[in-house]
Amino acid sequence: MSSKDEVREFLISRRAHVTPEQAGLPDFGGERRVPGLRREEVALLAGVSLDYYTRLERGNIRGASESVLNAVARALQLDDVERQHLFDLARTAPAGSPARSRKTITPALRTSVQRVLDNLAVPAIVYTAHQDLIASNLMGRALFSPHFEAEQPNLARFVFLDRRARDYYVDWPLARRTTAAMLRLEAGRDPLNSDLTALIGELSTRSPQFRADWAARDVHEHRTGRKTLRHPEVGEIEVTFDVFEMPGEAGTFVTTFSVDEGSASADRLALLASWAATGRALADPDTDDAGRDDMPDTTRPRADPTDRAPAAPDPTDRVPGRRRGPTR
Repeated sequence: MSSKDEVREFLISRRAHVTPEQAGLPDFGGERRVPGLRREEVALLAGVSLDYYTRLERGNIRGASESVLNAVARALQLDDVERQHLFDLARTAPAGSPARSRKTITPALRTSVQRVLDNLAVPAIVYTAHQDLIASNLMGRALFSPHFEAEQPNLARFVFLDRRARDYYVDWPLARRTTAAMLRLEAGRDPLNSDLTALIGELSTRSPQFRADWAARDVHEHRTGRKTLRHPEVGEIEVTFDVFEMPGEAGTFVTTFSVDEGSASADRLALLASWAATGRALADPDTDDAGRDDMPDTTRPRADPTDRAPAAPDPTDRVPGRRRGPTR
């Protein structure tokens, strides 16, 4: 999709979300051909001519002043993330012929950053703008263990292309919508990112759910919140996540996950820590799986491979004071 198409579809989708009543405009009744506000109503609220707003909505946004973009954002009641997305679309709109896409190079994670991750007391992961998982600490890898089974772990591919995501994310539809909205926000910031473009194309081709979520034109910036993950080894864990952009490395993010002290999720996270440290399967104590024959019995002590039964005596060894009998 071209830059002009992105601008047009975004503005149309946003004005469809605002009713005349919400905008403080009188509704004279009658059938409205489009949901939400009409173009002339947006122009009136933004204080620009209908002709000028029509040109903006057709994608001719390059060169629009900051004051005009702010006025349009207010008229459409955009939130902070949507407003920034509108500014990104204006900033990256090509002046003439379309610019050529470029290959992005993911920087190697600094050793000092990995040391910080390893010294955190909570799970932590590092991912890029196109959702590649590039690092974690031990607990982060354990918490996202299904994702890390891929040769090139990617959060978006797991959410939309791996059937296990439906179980892992308790609210899978929300995880889908959020992921698609995050990718759209990044595409507005960096439309020439070839890796991001390729990922969006792959998901559009392979996932009907992604196509539906992408068509909503929503944008989202991951900052902080709560979610529930259903880990295959320990069950449901409700976590609070916080996202930090790495200084000096734009488009690389560290996310930490914490749980409420004394909660069932804290108990399961402690169980997960044991699983991560030993690499052994653990049954969820709150399920009946602990009694199944096909589940490993982690309560039974395992034999120490260094403890061996005494070896049988070698019949060829001589015993003092005895003569060997004849060979038969």
